[in-house]
Amino acid sequence: MPRILAIDYGTKRVGIAVTDELQIIASGLTTVHSSELISFLKKYMEQEQVETIVLGEPKTLSNQKTDSSHEIEKLYKNLTKIFKSKNIVKVDERFTSKLASQAMYMSGLSKQKRRKKELIDEVSATIILQSYMQAQENRGF
Repeated sequence: MPRILAIDYGTKRVGIAVTDELQIIASGLTTVHSSELISFLKKYMEQEQVETIVLGEPKTLSNQKTDSSHEIEKLYKNLTKIFKSKNIVKVDERFTSKLASQAMYMSGLSKQKRRKKELIDEVSATIILQSYMQAQENRGF
């Protein structure tokens, strides 16, 4: 079964998470510089089967677009053009950075490790992926 890949996009860094081959577990994969995202994805997809790319879409508390919404929309269009055979979906990513920081704190990571923005982005991508998987599971019932 192909994997599902999630992206927490930022103008500097991009957190990436993937599922296992059975699409049961979401795990952080890596963080890449935003300028390297497309080349990283192409290389990754040469090695692994991916059926869906989940793109975190930031929104305000009132469900409105944010300052970075324009960048996300450009990335979404670019991904659909480059990866035509993939299912590309946008999901609400409100609170993922806060949830990532909380999860890192609760897991006992040191303060120094919790300050690493790269790790926060990767954990955020994992949370985005988990929420997408949960929504898909809930639709099945």
